[in-house]
Amino acid sequence: MRTLVLNAGYEPLAVISFKRALMLVMGGKATVVAADDLNPVVAASGEWDRPSVILLTRYVRIPGGRRMPVSRRGVLRRDGQRCGYCGHGATTVDHVMPRSRGGADSWENLVACCLRCNNVKGDRTPAEMGWQLRTTPRPPHGSAWLVRGVEKPQDDWTEFLAPAA
Repeated sequence: MRTLVLNAGYEPLAVISFKRALMLVMGGKATVVAADDLNPVVAASGEWDRPSVILLTRYVRIPGGRRMPVSRRGVLRRDGQRCGYCGHGATTVDHVMPRSRGGADSWENLVACCLRCNNVKGDRTPAEMGWQLRTTPRPPHGSAWLVRGVEKPQDDWTEFLAPAA
């Protein structure tokens, strides 16, 4: 079981094992915000609820320049597994400006793409194909993007991973 770690300001920081979370709670470095009451941790010295979400007692400063590195998985996640051209399910990533023409491996130049559109497009630009992108590719934003392991969130994490309005 995994545990979501929240900074003292309630922004998500990390996903860790419940054992590590329990050690932080027992050491006074965190408090339990949500726990799994059905599966307590039983030891010779006592019984504890298994933490699902913990809150650090002290604020941890995060460097401002922390940026999500570009990855295939990240592009597919950002685009909701949908092709940037036709909207069908996407399993590949396409360079809007082809690499053969100097296109970069950047968030602004990569879109999720279905295999059919990727093969048809080849090394041409969407304008040359007469295609239009459904959305403008941008770097992902929000603290939830910087937390590894939240791709498959647990039910009791949703209120803490929602983007700030």
